[in-house]
Formats: sequence, structure tokens, C-alpha cells
Amino acid sequence: MSAPEPEELRREFLLDPEVAFLNHGSFGACPRPVFERYRHWQRELERDPVDFLVRRLPGLLDEARAQLAAFVGAAAADLALVANATIGVNIAARSLELRTGDEVLATDLEYGACDLAWDWVCRRTGARYVRAEIPRPVPDPEAVVEALFARASERTRVVFASHVTSGTALVLPLAEIVARARAEGLVTVVDGAHGPAYLPLDLDALGADFYAGNAHKWLCAPKGAGFLHVRPELQERVEAPVVGWGYAEGATFAQRLEQQGTRDAAAWLAVPEAIRFEAERSWDAVRARARALALEARDELCALLGTEPLAPPALLGQMATVRLPRPDPELSGRLFAEHRIEIPVVEPGEDHLRLSVAGYTTRGELDRLLSALAR
Repeated sequence: MSAPEPEELRREFLLDPEVAFLNHGSFGACPRPVFERYRHWQRELERDPVDFLVRRLPGLLDEARAQLAAFVGAAAADLALVANATIGVNIAARSLELRTGDEVLATDLEYGACDLAWDWVCRRTGARYVRAEIPRPVPDPEAVVEALFARASERTRVVFASHVTSGTALVLPLAEIVARARAEGLVTVVDGAHGPAYLPLDLDALGADFYAGNAHKWLCAPKGAGFLHVRPELQERVEAPVVGWGYAEGATFAQRLEQQGTRDAAAWLAVPEAIRFEAERSWDAVRARARALALEARDELCALLGTEPLAPPALLGQMATVRLPRPDPELSGRLFAEHRIEIPVVEPGEDHLRLSVAGYTTRGELDRLLSALAR
């Protein structure tokens, strides 16, 4: 089956047709068939809450978890469903038993909420959060690895890195980072918020100790569908944010994290439909086309703005961040109010514009952005 054209895909999403939506990377967007499946599970819950929650839900969650695990290249027993990647990173960080003097090594490109999580954990344990400065522009993937591990010391215990950075939209050389950390005896925690469906994943082959991902971004599942993957030998030390039925004798790692009181599980249960939606539309080809369009638009934006690209194509996917000639924190609001263009101004320094090219993004929307910026 050939990949549908962007205009055809756009009609399958619930997005406002008047808005040039160039910010899929922030929260994703859910297509109609997946959203309808989400609503189906909510209706099933309300038809008979007891039957659904007590008798049906455990098996339904097992099936959803198994399909998601297969999609990301993992064993279902090593994956637990959580609401989002930030929660997964928090769970991992609080499970590491850090001590006074220990160091957590990260890049200076990490998502702000996760930076705050590590700061919080380090303050309470006496550890130190070390942020390695990554050169910008980034010359090549090797420069990222070398700059990161140049800040390692004998006190380093953990390496934390994004698979795809949020603000700068760089695909970090994660396999190399994980392999080097493992060779040096360091625990690896990955913020994979953008990983699933943005990149082909094989978490077992990657070998990271903890990988927290979202299904609601590039996999286009409903909001509230995330996961935490943990290597088997570390699962016993992982504690859930809430102690509940998941702590009963004989409970599994996944049950410990998932059974935290009465919750709406519809977002998780809709993940198999999101996987099916993309598979039926030749998503590898959709993704490749979107990436090519993102690179093309990145070059045109840099030429228009007179600024240098942040990184070579090897470090980019469907998102690209371009530097503005000067900081302009109000630009995003003006573009939306005056031109109905949804695109964020991001850190560092509120002088970067981040473009997301989803499968439904048209060339006309990008031309609309270029025209608005020129004016």
C-alpha cells in the first residue's frame, strides 16, 4: 500500500483546518479512528464499571502492553504503562538509591521538567546533577558523545540523555552513549518522549537500563499513554509513586506501577489502534517523506533568517529547530494570533523556533510560515 498524501492524512485528524499546526512535537495529535477507539473504551467502562475494572481490564491491559512492547522491541514483562515519559523518568530517578557525592551526568539539552526532577532527587540525596555543555552548532554525532563523557568523573553513577531533545530537536547518538556508559559501569536513564514512531525502536538491542517513552506524540495515541521500560535485573528496585494493590504478594513489575487506584485506562487501551493506524498507512514512508520536508524547510528557514543550522542532517528527524536573529519570546503568540500558525519559540534563550513536520503537514503550511516570517 502506498503512503497517503499529507492532505489525505490531515482529513483523518481532528485538528482545526484553519490552523497551520506545526507543533506536533509538543503533545502530538490523535487521528479520528484512534480517538473513536479511545471513546469506545470510556463507554465500555461506564456501561458497567465493576465488570470492566475488575474482570476485563487486567487482560485488556496485558494485551495493550504486549502490542506496545512488540512495537518498541521489548519483552512485555519488562514494560509498564505510565501516563507519560516525565512520570517514567521520575520513577527511574527515585529508584536509583543515590548517595552524597554521587553524580548524575546529562547533556545541557534536556527537557526542563526532567531537569527539575533530577535537581529534586539530587537535593534530597546529596548527589549532584552535572550538565555537560554540547557544542552548538553540533558538528557531528561523535561530538555529542565526547562532550558528554568529558564531564564524567569517578563520582558519576548515572548517565541521563534524551533520545530526541525537546528544544533543539536533535536525535542524539543514543546507542553510542548507552554502550559507553555500560562499558564504564554506569546506569543509563533515557527520556524517550519523542522516540516511539519518530524512530524505529529496538529497546532490547539498545540495552538502556531505563527508557521512558510516550505513545501520545509521534505514535498518535491519546494523551495519557506512556511507558517505562526497565531491564529485568533492575525491576525489583523500582518503586511506584503510589502504593496500592500493585504491592500485593506476587505482583509483577508492571502491576506494581499500574495498579494505583481507580483510573481511566482508555488511553492505554487505544494504543493498539494507534499502532494499527500507522501500520495500515505505510508509516515508514510517511515518516521518511516528512523528514525530507522538515530538512527542506529547515534550510529555507535558515536562509530567510540568516542563521546557521544547529546540526547536520544525521542528527535530525521530523523536527528541526532554527535560531532566530534575536530573542523574540512573543513571536509564537503573534504567529498564532495574526496568521493562525501554531509553532513554538523554545529555549535556549527564547531565540529558537522549533518546526514539527508530521505526516499530515503540507507544503502549503510551511509556505504560510515562511511568508508570515518574511512579513
